Amino acid sequence: MASAVERMDELVREYLLFRELSSTLKTFDTEIKTDKEKGFRVDKIVEQLQHLIQSYDLNGLREYWGYLDRRLFSRLEDAYRHTVNKLKTSLYRYYLVHTIQSNKIDKAQEFFQKQALELQNQPEWKEWFILPFIPNPDQNLVFATYFSKQWAETFLVSLHNFLSVLFQCMPVPVLLNFDAEVQRCSQLQEENDVLKQKLFALQAQARMKKEEELIHHKLPPYIQNMDRLGDSELDMMSSQRASSLASSQTKTGSFLSLLLLQSKKPPGKGPVHSGSLQFSQSPVSSGKRESPNNQTTKSKESSASKEGKVLVSTAADPSTVQQRPRKVQDHERDPNLVQHRQRKVLDHEKERKELLSKHAAQSLEKKTESGSAEMDSLSSPEMVVDQLDSPTKLAKLSLERGSEQPFIVLSQEEYAEHHSSIMYCGVDCSGRRVASLDVDGVVKVWAFNPTMQTKATIMSKSQLLSLEWATKPDRLLLLGSGVGTVRLYDTEAKKSLYELTIDESYPRILSLACSPSGTSFVCSSAAPSIKPVTVLETEDKGANLVPGNLLLWDTKTMKQQHQFSLDPEPIAINCTAFNHNGNLLVTGAADGIIRLFDMQRYDCAMSWHAHSGEVYSVEFSYDENSVYSIGGDGKFIQWNIHKSGVKVSECGVQSDAIGPFVLSGYSGYKQVQVPRGRLFAFDSEGHYVLTCSSGGGIIQKLTNTEQMLEPCLSLGGHRAPVVTVDWCTAMDCGTCLTASMDGKIKLTTLLAQKP
Repeated sequence: MASAVERMDELVREYLLFRELSSTLKTFDTEIKTDKEKGFRVDKIVEQLQHLIQSYDLNGLREYWGYLDRRLFSRLEDAYRHTVNKLKTSLYRYYLVHTIQSNKIDKAQEFFQKQALELQNQPEWKEWFILPFIPNPDQNLVFATYFSKQWAETFLVSLHNFLSVLFQCMPVPVLLNFDAEVQRCSQLQEENDVLKQKLFALQAQARMKKEEELIHHKLPPYIQNMDRLGDSELDMMSSQRASSLASSQTKTGSFLSLLLLQSKKPPGKGPVHSGSLQFSQSPVSSGKRESPNNQTTKSKESSASKEGKVLVSTAADPSTVQQRPRKVQDHERDPNLVQHRQRKVLDHEKERKELLSKHAAQSLEKKTESGSAEMDSLSSPEMVVDQLDSPTKLAKLSLERGSEQPFIVLSQEEYAEHHSSIMYCGVDCSGRRVASLDVDGVVKVWAFNPTMQTKATIMSKSQLLSLEWATKPDRLLLLGSGVGTVRLYDTEAKKSLYELTIDESYPRILSLACSPSGTSFVCSSAAPSIKPVTVLETEDKGANLVPGNLLLWDTKTMKQQHQFSLDPEPIAINCTAFNHNGNLLVTGAADGIIRLFDMQRYDCAMSWHAHSGEVYSVEFSYDENSVYSIGGDGKFIQWNIHKSGVKVSECGVQSDAIGPFVLSGYSGYKQVQVPRGRLFAFDSEGHYVLTCSSGGGIIQKLTNTEQMLEPCLSLGGHRAPVVTVDWCTAMDCGTCLTASMDGKIKLTTLLAQKP
């Protein structure tokens, strides 16, 4: 940071000279010389503190440390206040030790006179007031450590490291990010150039491959595979080779060569009569008679090439026309010959699996029995298909080509700052920041645009159970604990603004929901759980049925506005959600009941028994005419909010989408987690829903007519079960968040394909 500040100072000075703002430049240089932050150079700050100590300037030392506290240390989180106080105490002790070592007893007495009111109530200074009056304090057991050279060096190094980390983590103005942005743009440009080169190489490779395939398909079948064909195939192709050569020579008028080739055929073949040559594009099947005026002379080995089928028209010869089909039929009736040939082909196929597909091998067996029609189909490009591809593989190929896939995955990044299972993970309403909470109670606030970066880390002495982003302003975060407290945290200032206490009878804050207006939020709290929840106890419907309450709080005053009535009995509320304007609130309870509250009258408009188990997650639909819910019974149900308890659709979901989520390890280790955060989230138009799974999020299409979910895209990327999801649509491209039990959060950017 110091180098960036120094470079920016030079740029500002150059700009002022360019604009001829001489007075401003003089003022700027004067203030730079008296800069107490020393251009954020830690060595200069530590050097200034040492200079004040060596000159026995106690007032200057107190003033300079007070400035650092106001300017830097006051912006830290409360967890670091203890560290700042320890550094301050060590600094004053370092000053006292220096006065005693320099025989400046009067300076030591002056220190206690000026600091007495501040230090007399601090237990760590209780024994230090006698320091000026002890002879040889460097030999005293209480003070000997502080007079050693090792302690002084350790203190200075600790102070230097603390300031260095502080300057690296503190937010800086946009202007100071100039160098970082230049480097980032250069890096992105280099990456783009590399990707462009790879793209061009792939396109050239695909183009060359396509040209090779085109040339490959134009060759006759016996030439394509001549170097790898076995004896059986060569036997079956020998007559075809002669026929193809005869056809090509006939085209050029070398009819004498055709006669010579036909004369070499075994006896029994019909003679070839002179006549005209006629070319046809339609295939001709074997054993099929034609008109006497245009009778086709064929042999069982002949086939048409890809450029066209050659049909030799001869004079009407009934004996020839009738004799050839009869011989083909006799050949087909010879089972021994057919079986022998098939066996040879199958044996040879085992030695050359990479040569021909199953369909091509079957076509080679049939071409000697079926005539030219089968040969035409073998020579067509459509038959060069790998039949070993299963329907699933072909379906995946079609999805990869984008024919049916509704979304294109642009990128997938991983946030791995957590070291334990995630409970909650959500994006703020502006789509700029993400807050994630793990089971250890650590909250990470991080941004993903333009780069993934941690903005704040929140740790609490008490266990945190829930979180929720405020809507206005969106930088505020609500944190619910397991001891009945709710904190309002400012993620930019990195400090807690307020902390309120709920009824001690209901210490567990299970759910928080902030109204879209930003003026209020609801808090669901519950009594302590009866016993620790395990897999077996989760299946027991009575394990989590503990009392609870639902409260409405004012965000500005942090005072309770209303306590909702939970009929027929107060029960723990697991999940809450507002509609777009905050007039309606839907809740899902541990007893399987969904309640819809009118927030203008603060009463329950309707309620119905939705699931046989607990309700884990509820959300309003896109048009807000219905409510979706997932429960412990494994059902995903859409409810009509205009008619109490009326289902619009119902379908089952996979077991790994609802929990309890189990992560197994070595030596019989098993971690079980009940659902806490959102189990499903919708896209911007409400047509698709993102759910959890054991290996990553799954995007499914809502098909109300068929009352089922149709899987469309698996995001993947996880090695542990996904326990909560979120779908941010505030940006141009949708962003899906999937958080798993190993502490990893996948951020997948999607681009919707318009139909």
